[in-house]
Amino acid sequence: MVLAAHGVSKEVSSPEGSLTILSDVSFSIFAGESVAVVGPSGAGKSTLLALLAGLDLPTRGHVELNGVNLSGLDEDGRAEVRAESVGFVFQSFHLVPSLNALENVMLPLELAGHSAARSAAREIIDKVGLADRWSHYPAQLSGGEKQRVAIARAFATEPAVLFADEPTGNLDSRTGANIMKLMFELNESSSTTLVLVTHDNDLAERCGRVLALDGGRLESDSEAAA
Repeated sequence: MVLAAHGVSKEVSSPEGSLTILSDVSFSIFAGESVAVVGPSGAGKSTLLALLAGLDLPTRGHVELNGVNLSGLDEDGRAEVRAESVGFVFQSFHLVPSLNALENVMLPLELAGHSAARSAAREIIDKVGLADRWSHYPAQLSGGEKQRVAIARAFATEPAVLFADEPTGNLDSRTGANIMKLMFELNESSSTTLVLVTHDNDLAERCGRVLALDGGRLESDSEAAA
């Protein structure tokens, strides 16, 4: 088991009083799985992702990541766990504009003290099909190319879990399909677990499991359709 939510609830203050975003959500995810988190807008999908990654803490319950109770750590401790175990892919790419594609991929490797960051980054840049674009800066890349760089950066440190929040949201359908094909190929060829937030049912069904949220509650946890 690489990730588990134990009775996780999240409440926030609002002018009308306390607002429940998530309510008593529990599940376990095992190494190598691909899991889609689906549900309507406002269901709590992105909030759940933030809790699972230790970017935020639940009001009640707790999350275990690689056997570590994230609620038992301070922010520095959670940041250390994220650096060691987590990769992220967002719909808005989050590349550093002053670094070229290769340098963006090298960044987490260097922060982790990787002894051969440049060669490791070149290898994964080649794997995502950007061998001839590694020296280009984000402003010189298309949306699909930027997301390929973001995926390469996320997989570079071989994280235990890769969280993807609407990774094709800013891409056209054809580019998005190619990006997800790449992400699933990398997931299958590594030991990384993929947790994907999406509103795309076709995309969700490519995952091994689907967690369906509605109104902050986990409505179903099922194997995706073949």
